[in-house]
Amino acid sequence: MITVTGLSKAFGAQVLFRDVTITLVPGRRTALVGNNGAGKTTLIEILLGLQDPDTGDVHRPKGVQIGFLPQELTEIHQGTVLDTVLGGATEVRDLEHRLTELTERIAATTGAEHDRALDDYGDAQHRFETLGGYALESEAHAILDGLGFSPTDAHRPLREMSGGWRMRAALAQLLLAKPDILILDEPTNHLDTDSVTWLEDTLKEYPGAVLFVSHDRDFIDQVADRVVELAFQTATEYVGGFAEFVVEREERLARLESARDAQQREVARVERFVERFRYKATKSRQVQSRIKTLEKLDRIEMPTQRELVARFNYPEPRRSARDVIEMERVTLGYDDVPLLRDIDLVVERGQKLGVIGPNGAGKTTLLKLVLGQLAAMNGTWRLGTNVDIATFAQHQVDSLDFSRTTLQELQTAAVRGEKRNMRSVLGSFGFPGDMSDRRVGDLSGGERTRLALAKALLNPVNLLILDEPTNHLDLASCDLLEDALRAYPGTILLVSHDRYLIREVCDGLVAVRNGTVRMYAGVDEAVLSPRSGAATGPAARAGARPTAPATRAPSGPAKKGSPPAGSAATGGAGAVAAVAGGSTARPAAHGDRGAQKRNEAEQRNARHSATKELRKQVDKLERDLGRAESEVADLQRQLADPGVYADNDQVQDLVRRHDEAKDKARGLMDGWMSASEDLERATRRSG
Repeated sequence: MITVTGLSKAFGAQVLFRDVTITLVPGRRTALVGNNGAGKTTLIEILLGLQDPDTGDVHRPKGVQIGFLPQELTEIHQGTVLDTVLGGATEVRDLEHRLTELTERIAATTGAEHDRALDDYGDAQHRFETLGGYALESEAHAILDGLGFSPTDAHRPLREMSGGWRMRAALAQLLLAKPDILILDEPTNHLDTDSVTWLEDTLKEYPGAVLFVSHDRDFIDQVADRVVELAFQTATEYVGGFAEFVVEREERLARLESARDAQQREVARVERFVERFRYKATKSRQVQSRIKTLEKLDRIEMPTQRELVARFNYPEPRRSARDVIEMERVTLGYDDVPLLRDIDLVVERGQKLGVIGPNGAGKTTLLKLVLGQLAAMNGTWRLGTNVDIATFAQHQVDSLDFSRTTLQELQTAAVRGEKRNMRSVLGSFGFPGDMSDRRVGDLSGGERTRLALAKALLNPVNLLILDEPTNHLDLASCDLLEDALRAYPGTILLVSHDRYLIREVCDGLVAVRNGTVRMYAGVDEAVLSPRSGAATGPAARAGARPTAPATRAPSGPAKKGSPPAGSAATGGAGAVAAVAGGSTARPAAHGDRGAQKRNEAEQRNARHSATKELRKQVDKLERDLGRAESEVADLQRQLADPGVYADNDQVQDLVRRHDEAKDKARGLMDGWMSASEDLERATRRSG
């Protein structure tokens, strides 16, 4: 448990916070929220002992273990992904080495020294068992699977992985180590929606204390049972998730406003008394008393909630064709290896579509085709007439010129001859007044993201492609982005792990999974946040069929709260969407649907026949692996029995059998992962 009392911190004249009190206890999951610059990172660094507070105390019990995931890694571990993850369980790894050394001592000694080695082995074995040492590697693989790694990724050098995957490996290391206190700074930034869902379920069962910073409202609501808001130089704790936090904060602000109004009325009354009797000798004592009272009064200040979103007056883009994007039986991939097959997709003018799916499934590949950065391997596709594209991705934040002011940087994106008030544009994106003259290099990460978004949305375009725009944004900036996208008059393709943003902005989904692309009308929670089956893991990667029906999303914004026309919810004459081997995602005639169903059934049968033997092999390896792991566990239980160590021959035999069983289980695990990969490739080839 960590107890923080009376903390304050200032940098020069800038006060970050005063009198902060927080308690982190086992089983409590606390979300730390606040605008960029409110002091969240500073508070975390004080908790970790990396900074000292100006006043206040941080009580950390001796021996408490704290695990921390920063927003960005400063160093890269050597070795494979699995080595990195297992490296977090230092005590278990040390005990494993200790058991190996003791086994050698048992074999090489006699007499009293031999007996001491046996006693030490028994103690170490018991501790190893208590910490779950024999299941450690299996647990590491399960965590990696939940975070979206494929079975073969575990044995890849970590240096070969992208920054986002390295962050996932660092998170997996912490989850395996199970520190007493887990501190996570924006843990969902590099995750897809499937992995975010898995992490929610994992953290809800975490036995230790969890403190996390997040802009993801759904994630906060699912995980947190406390919300601590850093705002207006203080910290306020609310019980419950994000929804409760919003309600309680509004009630608190209402009470604060009422108390301030009452105080101001009293101050005005006292000031009138002072002004009236200031020069009357008979009242001088009362006047001086009231003046001192006013001087000592702790004035109630209402937060000046600056509204980030003024009005988004977008320049009117030219009218594009009705069909903005058309794809017919398109296959995409790299180096002649298909990643997505037989894509049939139509995006209509005015649609706002969330592009979702596991990392590595092909979302970015699909966008590269639309942006002309990748050629199709097969099939045909085209952009509609008069389609103008603007894009936003995180790398655009890195390309900002830090020496310019925000105004100068925004002006670099303006089309020559375009007459717009750039300061008004900056104001609508959270840079009012003098902030337009601040240097880009002095902005926070979230402010730079907002500036890059302002540049992307500055000019009149009718197709906007966004790739994870909420990374590094605070909650207020996410609200700004939501309003900006809802007001945007064109077509949107939005890749995001922020389910709340997708739900509020989008009128349809494009799901990229298992080598297929499917369009869904409306935002179906089962598609947006899959918690079983189609999520992640070996079964999903081995070609499990998507479970939801494919549809073409309706043109234009859907009315919230009601199912779109033609969707499965209304039983309308729905549509066939982009699925491997399917027809173009347009409403089909009744007879066409029957032929298509027969065609899909034939494809399923062909796929089943082509992968039948491989599936048998995977199933057999899974059964053999289960038996091998049971044997390891049984031998471990025997070795944990103190009575066994009275018979030296029996101990030697058990140690030998245990080592052989471990080697066998490890070999079966490698075989299962290899066979699973073969099955996945065969499933994709069979279409």
